[in-house]
Amino acid sequence: MATTRRDLFTFLSSKRGESVEMKVRLPYCNDVSLFQNHCTVCETKPCVNVCEQEIIKIDEQGIPYLVFKDKGCTFCDACFNTCPEEFLNQELLHIQGKIELNILKCLSWHKTMCFSCKDPCLENAINFLGLFRPEIDESKCTNCGFCIGVCPVDAIIIKGVR
Repeated sequence: MATTRRDLFTFLSSKRGESVEMKVRLPYCNDVSLFQNHCTVCETKPCVNVCEQEIIKIDEQGIPYLVFKDKGCTFCDACFNTCPEEFLNQELLHIQGKIELNILKCLSWHKTMCFSCKDPCLENAINFLGLFRPEIDESKCTNCGFCIGVCPVDAIIIKGVR
């Protein structure tokens, strides 16, 4: 029986395990200690309810963090605008962390055409050498996370700042 590429990707995505949630903090703050000190003061955590992508969760210490399992951050400013504290900087459109591509898992690095990560990239930060071998251009990448959840083999992760 012939299998299409779509069937292959559907099969692979159905076999994905749960990814480990890293402590990737919200955008608009470069100083993690400042973020952790101020964010624990806020009791209501309004940022969770206003996130249009529903990617903000609260950790054991009561500090918000991002989960890129299915979606990414659009930098819509909703979490910034609703924050009662005044330590965030709206001009910092970058998420603390680093997107990494595991070439041992990546389908394209193994000569299978797959542009799953490139298509949703808002900043055009994923470049391919020919049709294969994607690389992340760190000068363009904002760590928005849209590429993570769409990878059919979990080859993309973000390393957060604890």
